Amino acid sequence: MTPVAYERAGDVQAALAALSAADDGARCIAGGTNLIDLMKENIARPERLVDINGLPFDRIETTEDGGLRLGALARNADTAYHPLVREHCPLLGAAILAGASPQIRNMASNGGNLLQRTRCHYFYDVGVPCNKREPGSGCPAIGGLTRQHAILGASDHCIATHPSDMCVALAALDATVQVRSQRGERSIAFADFHRLPGDRPSQDTTLAPDELITHIVVPPAAAFRAHSAYLKLRDRASYAFALVSVAAALDLSEDGTVRAVRVALGGVAHKPWRLPEAESLLVGARPTAEHFALVADALLRSAQGQGDNDFKIPLARRAIVRALETAAAGTVDNQGRVPEGALQ
Repeated sequence: MTPVAYERAGDVQAALAALSAADDGARCIAGGTNLIDLMKENIARPERLVDINGLPFDRIETTEDGGLRLGALARNADTAYHPLVREHCPLLGAAILAGASPQIRNMASNGGNLLQRTRCHYFYDVGVPCNKREPGSGCPAIGGLTRQHAILGASDHCIATHPSDMCVALAALDATVQVRSQRGERSIAFADFHRLPGDRPSQDTTLAPDELITHIVVPPAAAFRAHSAYLKLRDRASYAFALVSVAAALDLSEDGTVRAVRVALGGVAHKPWRLPEAESLLVGARPTAEHFALVADALLRSAQGQGDNDFKIPLARRAIVRALETAAAGTVDNQGRVPEGALQ
């Protein structure tokens, strides 16, 4: 048994001090829905757990410019059902409710959702090598069982996928991640927060070891409120990770053409996959299946299967078109259809 010390951080400075002691092996714990699993499987071996649940980062509030500020310690369920989330970005609520189970959503924190690790079965099997667990040891997924694995952004060192649903919506919504350390505060664009594996697949994010996520900021998204959809395709209807997921949002002009579009994919890469240059193909066009297919082709241009997961490429293409068609028809969130112009 590996001994683990536990302490509850009385304030932010105490938590930051614990994280800055890099040789101490300290890890923060909030909901623990992923970290505890990793510890049970002997994948994560922190010497000290710092409970941060008492820190003042559990609020959800509007920003001065009309966006949303999500506390890192707010629970996923509270975020999904919060009136401000439904009012400003129902796409986010729909994505959260597509993930995990009600019990896990009640425990999991927003910040922890961003930091959850891949569900690759080779990563969780300590009896086989894994470059994410032990850099340089190899990737048995390559040439192995790859049904769940990446078709985009993979490398010769790792073909795992990021498991989050919430993060796919946050990528589509152009969120930023606010972090703090003893060196100060900084904001990280969501597109830059998660990493592709490259030759360092053990490093999932650009978060420094001594930094603490405090908030997630979603910019004003009223333009996309009436036309958004989250589509998740998986092997069973609940408590399963995405084979492919799509967060889609449209801003339609009065004449019915597309003013702006956001599309992000989950289940296909080491991070939520989004290409603004692909989205730009739809601007000024009519919201038709033919135009949506052009976006899908651009998003998947570099897709490459590993054998067992070759089916993901045509599946993702159809999912993108379907999600955009659903968004064009009008948003349906967890409380029913959102009426167009409701914020006006």
